[in-house]
Amino acid sequence: VPPEDIIFDTNIFPVATGMEEHRDNAVNFFKAARWIRENLPYAGVSGGVSNVSFSFRTNDRVREAMHTAFLYHAVQNGMTMGIVNPETLGIYDEIDKELLELVEDVLLNRREDATERLVAYAGKLGENYKSDENSNPEWRQSSLQERIIHSLVKGIDRYIEIDMEEARGSVVNPVEIIEKYLMTGMNVVGDLFGSGKMFLPQVIKSARVMKRAVAYLLPYIISKNNKDELSNKRAGKILLSTVKGDIHDIGKNIVSVVLSCNNYEIVDLGVMVPAEKIVDTAVKEKVDLIGLSGLITPSLGEMVNVVEELERKGLSIPVMIGGATTSKMHTAVRIAPAYSGHVVHVNDASKAVTVAGSILKMDGREIYLRNIREEYNNLRENFLNSGVSDRIMTIEEAQANKLKLDWETYIPPAPKVQKVQCIEQSIEELIEYIDWKPFLRLWNVEGEQSAKLMRDAMAMLKKVIDEKWLAARGVYGIFPANTVENDIIEIYSEEGEVIEQFPTLRQLVRKTKSSPNLSLSDFIAPKASGKRDYLGMFCLSAGFGVDEKVAVFEAELKDYNAILLKALADRLAEAFAELLHKKIRTEYWGYSPDEHLTMDGIFKGEYRGIRPAPGYPACPEHRDKEIIWKLLEVEKNIGAKLTENYAMWPAASISGFYFAHPDARYFGVGKKNF
Repeated sequence: VPPEDIIFDTNIFPVATGMEEHRDNAVNFFKAARWIRENLPYAGVSGGVSNVSFSFRTNDRVREAMHTAFLYHAVQNGMTMGIVNPETLGIYDEIDKELLELVEDVLLNRREDATERLVAYAGKLGENYKSDENSNPEWRQSSLQERIIHSLVKGIDRYIEIDMEEARGSVVNPVEIIEKYLMTGMNVVGDLFGSGKMFLPQVIKSARVMKRAVAYLLPYIISKNNKDELSNKRAGKILLSTVKGDIHDIGKNIVSVVLSCNNYEIVDLGVMVPAEKIVDTAVKEKVDLIGLSGLITPSLGEMVNVVEELERKGLSIPVMIGGATTSKMHTAVRIAPAYSGHVVHVNDASKAVTVAGSILKMDGREIYLRNIREEYNNLRENFLNSGVSDRIMTIEEAQANKLKLDWETYIPPAPKVQKVQCIEQSIEELIEYIDWKPFLRLWNVEGEQSAKLMRDAMAMLKKVIDEKWLAARGVYGIFPANTVENDIIEIYSEEGEVIEQFPTLRQLVRKTKSSPNLSLSDFIAPKASGKRDYLGMFCLSAGFGVDEKVAVFEAELKDYNAILLKALADRLAEAFAELLHKKIRTEYWGYSPDEHLTMDGIFKGEYRGIRPAPGYPACPEHRDKEIIWKLLEVEKNIGAKLTENYAMWPAASISGFYFAHPDARYFGVGKKNF
């Protein structure tokens, strides 16, 4: 093949996605094009230009500028041809100077905040300067039903009250508007969501429009004494609650919105709700189904308490179980046996509608519930007959197989800062340390919707910073410590007095001789070594101010904004934890002063030392947080609190320990109690 007939179709990937690893995507293409032309001068270089602007697929003006500027720089670096729609190209010199600077900041990765600045600018332009869904009159010329469907599917609430008023003139009973017009639209939303053509962020915006429409109609419904009739039109009434001691509710709130979009009436009791209140309210409200949610492991026990209370009162209301720490196995082994009624685990918010429908719809209900009960019975029987107990060692056997480190030659690094320190953290500094992957998994989005969600997130982050919605505060301390008998870490004052004991747990599952049974105490020098070691601990939060702002959003029926803010606060807290840990390693403790890791390396934990948190595999006891609260005076210093079940408030809070030994690693103790 003649060299001039060879064309390299070099990949062009999106920029401005909000993900750290995408920031150099355009720069890397330019470098690749230049290398090809310098080393293979007769070959051509091509690429799909539109990919670079994928994050702004609904904003033609920004896309046009990005394509034009990208081609300009690509050609300068050796690109000879490209795949692009000519209608999405402009003239480089005619691009608005402000927009050009913002676009080139992103393409050339010239600023840390380039993405945020371009997103903010794009927001000012509106969703699409050629075809703005909110202002384009074309769809407003459609029939009333088509307009309402369009508003619900697109999440546009600007005209919904106008359309509700028009609808009132076409019916005798205002309840008919919900049944005839709104539910027709929400059925379209439900079908699109069920088929994967709509995603959670869009559904939540649809729910906002629906709520606003119903709120407008409610006074007319009440005036005609038709509120009971409205309830009778529902698919069912469902009580949702985060159980006692747990304050996490993002997942529950998403489930609430998704279910309400599918014509279920929701009774949401909020967070930290005792079993007695859940059961009493379920009876009072005559609910058809109860949904229990929890994030921390003590919540699993509280869920058992709820079904036991239902059983004690002779009730048979079906129960859905959901939340990050829950599982089908735990539901089958611990929760279902405590209740003669039906219990079903839901592993994903998007599955809640399917499960609720299967439980409540008469067609196929008995077969579905019988199959669930049989499946859970089999799971429980298999678990109980799995012989797990045969593989459990005694604590003495496990300690004999502990990790044996060389304490004779090891010199524990002394911290450069030893007193308890408080931190007022800038939110803006945290953005670089955000890992967006868990955020996107929460919303279960991909492709264009992922890019749209990131734009919404970046726009809100800008408001968080500019309008000071949130405050981030933290406290840390590094204390002298040694391991003593029975896997206990003794913590000392600067004068050497014992001020606390940290009892750690050890793996008890039988291992091969080459695999030790680990405990966190293995990573702290034994007292018998005569060497003073150290243990760090911290608590931080990026959630101060969340509750107040969420209350405003909820009062304005802006559920999407409320959930988005809570999710962002969680990400900011995790980012704060990464930033503080980095400073611990490189400055405050200083055992890795020459660390030079990329953000990807930090997210993968490629640093020296570990940061285990109470409630997680290496340190599963949530009550260990009491040690942190006591020694760091957490509530006094930063205002964060513990519930009776050791959930942290604000919800966007993280606490844990720091271990500096180079051989320290994460592990799972195992389920000492299932």
